[in-house]
Amino acid sequence: MSRKLLLVSLVLLALGGVCAAQYPAPTEGDFIIRNFRFTSGEMLPELRMHYRTIGKPTRDAQGVVRNAVLIMHGTGGNGASLINPLFAGQLFGPGGLLDAERYFLILPDGIGHGKSSKPSDGLRGGFPHYGYLDMIEAQYRLLTEGLSVNHARLVMGTSMGGMHTWLWGERHPDFMDALMPLASLPTQISGRNRVWRRIVIDAIRNDPEWRGGNYSTQPAGLRVAQEMLFLMGSNPSLRQQQMPTLAASDAALDAAITNSLKTADANDVLYQVEASRDYDPGPDLAKIRASLLAVNSADDLINPPELGILEREIKRVPKGRAVVLPLSPATRGHGTHTVAAVWKQYLGELLAASAR
Repeated sequence: MSRKLLLVSLVLLALGGVCAAQYPAPTEGDFIIRNFRFTSGEMLPELRMHYRTIGKPTRDAQGVVRNAVLIMHGTGGNGASLINPLFAGQLFGPGGLLDAERYFLILPDGIGHGKSSKPSDGLRGGFPHYGYLDMIEAQYRLLTEGLSVNHARLVMGTSMGGMHTWLWGERHPDFMDALMPLASLPTQISGRNRVWRRIVIDAIRNDPEWRGGNYSTQPAGLRVAQEMLFLMGSNPSLRQQQMPTLAASDAALDAAITNSLKTADANDVLYQVEASRDYDPGPDLAKIRASLLAVNSADDLINPPELGILEREIKRVPKGRAVVLPLSPATRGHGTHTVAAVWKQYLGELLAASAR
C-alpha cells in the first residue's frame, strides 16, 4: 500500500469511527396517501411512503413542533443509506449536532426508492411518471398528515435530497428554520449534468429488451446505466489510488457493477434519473426565507465548482450562504455529501445562526 493510499485509508477510518450503536435504532413505518395525483395528471390509488424516525417530537406551548429534522437521500438511495458511521455516526449520537435525544429525525424513502412505492413493485412501465415536485409533495404530506409535524427545525439532503432542499425552501418557505442542501446546484439540470443523465436514460429506453418496461429479465442497458453512475460518484485521486493499473481498474469496475446489478431494476433506475426533469429552483430563489447554507466539494464531477453557478445564485437567497470544500484526502467527490466530518462544522454554524 502506498503512503498516500494509507493516509487516505486512515483518514476515512477516522471519519467513520463513531459507532452507530451510540444512537437509538430507527423506528420504521409506512404512510399511505390515497388517490395521489401526480403533476403529470396520472393518479395512484395508494402511494406508500416508507420512513424511518429516530427520537421524539417536542412541541412548544402553541403546539408547534420545534425539533423535527427532515433528511433526504440521493438518487437511487433510501433513508437507510444515511444511517451509517460516516453520516449518522457523526451526527446522531450523544452530543452530536443532531443528537437523537434532542431532535426528531425523519428519513423518508422518496417516491420510486427503497420501500416506498416504485415501478418494480408491479406496475413497471405503467407506474406514474413522477418528478421532484411530486416527491416533495409526498414528503410534505408524510410530515404533516402522517407524522403530525407542522414545523421543521432543519430540512437537509444529499445530492437529489440537496436539490429537494432548495425546492422545499421555495414551496414551503415558512415551514422550516434552516436549510442545508449538500452536493447540489440551484439551477435546472443542463450541460454535462443533463448529458450523463441522458446516457443513463437512453441506455435503458433504447435497449430492445426493455420492451417499454415490461421485460422478463433485466435489459443489458442497465449495466451501462450502472457504469455511468459509478463514474460520476467519486473523485479522481481516490479512484486512481484504488485502481492504479488497467487490470485493477477493470476488476474494480466489474466488481462494483456486478454487486449493484444484484438489486438494481431498470425501471426503477430509469424513473429515478428521469425525475429530475422538473427541477428548476432558479426563478424562485428569492422566495426562500429560512437560513440556508449550501455545501459542495471542489472534486464533485456532477456539480463542478468552475461553473460558478452556486456562487452566483446564492446571492439571490436572502439568508443564503455557500461553501465549496477544497479537495483533500477526506473528500470523496460527489459522495462527500455523506462524509459528515468534512462539513459538519458548517451545520453547526447554520444551527447557531438560525436558532430562535
